[in-house]
Amino acid sequence: MGSFIRLIFAAVAIAIALPAAAQGTLQAVKKRDKLLCGVNGQAPGFSAMNESKQWAGLDVDLCRAVAAATLGDASKVTFIPTTAADRFTRLAAGEFDMLARNSTVNLPRSVGAKIRYAAINYVDGQAFVVAKAAGIPSATALGQKFVCVVRGTNHQANMAQWFRMRGVQFMARPVDTPEAMYQEFFAGRCSAVTQDASTLAGSVVASGKAADYLMLPEVISKEPLGPYVRDGDSAWLDVVRWTHFAMLEAEEREITQANVEEMKKSPDLTVQKFLGVLHDNGKTLGLDEAWAFNIVKQVGNYGESFERNLGQGSPLKFARGLNARPSAWCRPAPTSNPRAGTGGTTRRE
Repeated sequence: MGSFIRLIFAAVAIAIALPAAAQGTLQAVKKRDKLLCGVNGQAPGFSAMNESKQWAGLDVDLCRAVAAATLGDASKVTFIPTTAADRFTRLAAGEFDMLARNSTVNLPRSVGAKIRYAAINYVDGQAFVVAKAAGIPSATALGQKFVCVVRGTNHQANMAQWFRMRGVQFMARPVDTPEAMYQEFFAGRCSAVTQDASTLAGSVVASGKAADYLMLPEVISKEPLGPYVRDGDSAWLDVVRWTHFAMLEAEEREITQANVEEMKKSPDLTVQKFLGVLHDNGKTLGLDEAWAFNIVKQVGNYGESFERNLGQGSPLKFARGLNARPSAWCRPAPTSNPRAGTGGTTRRE
């Protein structure tokens, strides 16, 4: 898993040409001394307030990692909740610097749009949840039953196509927001609810009645999720992208929050370069040489972030699954050209 990421990380100084474009979003963030990050806000495990009224989640950690890389302080983030309908419009309009809202990477969003995906930080899939008492064994048994879904999302389109291909006559109950969708479902006004499996699980756990509900076995899509930035600022795209890759690299090399100080003394020159003991990578990205060190010290590596937000250290208890080998599905193009990758062709909300 590590050879590809290590190769491109060692070559980052050659692969990325830092233009005067660093005067774009990166300079704005530094001047403001604060990162503005668009998030979901209602997705436990990804971005939501925890019991201590603090922002927490995998996407929250990515935003904090970018703040650590650019400003040297992971706490210098303002989280801005968005909806499925307005997230990309608001990003393109400049209301925030990056969007980390478990959004699917797909072809239409990667080519010819005003946005660019920076990485893939989680692979998910669309699923269905029903009440156990309903006795519904599978999604194919939802014929003539109402299924709650957020209006205008790819979840709605995916579901319609999946049922149509199987000749199942279902009845969609579209609502405007995820919050309203779950209110309808938990009130019993629809037999099932559909969204990405991780979000479904988080919402059911948050309801406090997880034992009353069942996730059906069908997963009807594969959803590579990741952060987005505005088109036309390749320097900022590089910063967000390589922040995520730094978290992956740290996990591969077993560099953690607990041992990162000691790892600066490693005889491995690649580790020394990664942690800023030897210089090159920071200057190439327009960042302090300690940018990757700051990420790991203040936020942790990818595995640490996953475990505390989604894994066994969280209420969700997710297995790593497809996310156990992240470099297998998030290979970066060895260039700073944001048009180099087209992403997947799957769709999400």
